[in-house]
Amino acid sequence: MDIHDYSRHYTIRALLPEDAAMVYEILRQNAIFYRYHPPLVTVESILDDMKALPPHKRFEEKHYIGFFRNTALLAVMDLVEDYPRPKTAMIGFFAVNTAFQGQGLGSALIREILSALARQGFEKARLGIDKGNPQSRAFWTKNGFQWTGEEIPNDFSSYLMMEQELQSLKQETL
Repeated sequence: MDIHDYSRHYTIRALLPEDAAMVYEILRQNAIFYRYHPPLVTVESILDDMKALPPHKRFEEKHYIGFFRNTALLAVMDLVEDYPRPKTAMIGFFAVNTAFQGQGLGSALIREILSALARQGFEKARLGIDKGNPQSRAFWTKNGFQWTGEEIPNDFSSYLMMEQELQSLKQETL
């Protein structure tokens, strides 16, 4: 998986432990997300997330990436290849810097990412939103994701699983 193919408009790179404080500044501002997804983020929880893997996955299949304009971190994404099934890309989370929310940046990035995933041979993108979070549901629905009917309990409520077929995006050029 070539993460550099995910955007033609922004610089993309793997986020490293030394970037955790910068990621923290982005994530801590997303108050609505943490209302539905406790506890509040910490630098330590970011470091843990950078290393966390789903069952039976290798670190090489996980991409904890940042989208930059010059030195400004615009968005953060956690993406796992071939999970939970082959040819499915699992978005663990996606967060846009609050200074850039409401301007179409998040949707534009998602369109670029999904098109790149389709060109790389992925057939579906999958994610879970926190039950009851209207902002997450509206964003992902607007971006073509549909609820699968699956609800997975977690420590604080449950995740509603959403997916999007990627075949129609394969030829999209940005």
